[in-house]
Amino acid sequence: MVAEVLMKDAKALGLIQGAVSEEIFPRISHEETSKGAWSILQQEFHGDKQVRSVKLQGLRREFGYTRMKDDESLTVYVTKLFDLINQMRSYGEELPRERIVQKLLISLPSTYDSICSVIEHSRYLNEIEVQEVVASLKSFELRLDRHSENRIEKAFASLSVDAKQTKTGEQNSKQNKNWKSKGKKWDNKANEGTKTPCKHCDCYSKKTPQQVNYATQVEAAPTMFYASNVSGAGVTRDEEIWYLDSGCSNHMTGKEDLLVDIDRKVTAKVEMGTGQLVEVTGKGTIVVETKAGKRHIKEIMHVPGLKENLLSIGQMIEHGYYLVFGDHKVEIYNDSSHTNLVAKVQMKGNRSFPLKL
Repeated sequence: MVAEVLMKDAKALGLIQGAVSEEIFPRISHEETSKGAWSILQQEFHGDKQVRSVKLQGLRREFGYTRMKDDESLTVYVTKLFDLINQMRSYGEELPRERIVQKLLISLPSTYDSICSVIEHSRYLNEIEVQEVVASLKSFELRLDRHSENRIEKAFASLSVDAKQTKTGEQNSKQNKNWKSKGKKWDNKANEGTKTPCKHCDCYSKKTPQQVNYATQVEAAPTMFYASNVSGAGVTRDEEIWYLDSGCSNHMTGKEDLLVDIDRKVTAKVEMGTGQLVEVTGKGTIVVETKAGKRHIKEIMHVPGLKENLLSIGQMIEHGYYLVFGDHKVEIYNDSSHTNLVAKVQMKGNRSFPLKL
């Protein structure tokens, strides 16, 4: 009988030890009984009656002030809210279903006002299930996202039409000039050997600084890539500095020693911002040390003569990163939840985004 009790106690102690994390295990490792280990954990994480009351009061306050942020997804907010509710339940606070539904509806941003009003007026809040409310809200969020995408597509279409109309007007008014999109260069055959005209008023009395911040956009073969020229005032040339660039069609660097696992079989040409064609001599990977461990940035072209290290925004998006621009900075996230921040890059005075790796 005693042996059976000891066997059960040892089994219970093993289950407790296996359930805790490596950081907590040393606190109960010296205990020889399951009762002793459980008492330590209960006292530390649950506390006595007074400690539980204080912790519960803090959770109640947090529950009352919790609100969904404008830039927060519904899934992330609901998860955060229910984690808080589960913590309150672990301390003995049982929240009725109606109160949870009310909290969910009143803590959403104004964009959800219409669906919240429909739910409140079409159903009794003490009868509706929490899961039904969450499902209705998620369906509404998908509709909002779809409308937002349509507005963005229409905006880009409008910009495209405006650009075509502007280009047509320029061609009609300047028939003796050939305009190329290589850094806004002008080729005026009637004025060869003279000064470069001003890009605003076509006069030849002003000098325009030649600083190119975007790539050439001309039709080319599939093996043609484009590189931006970010040289100019305020640009730092450093092996650890990489510039985020929307005009660059591929990650590129001129420093071969930064790359590992270089594939020499890659054959392609890169058109620089100056119009010069440069042969690509390989494609490799760089290894970056972060707080979360090593990260590998792959498919980086080695372009001899390129002075700056360039990270293609388009290629980063293709590889699953999410970039959020605003407030003179860009935030890079590892996934669509926008909770795993990889890097935050501040915009410099020359409107560039240098990232130190």
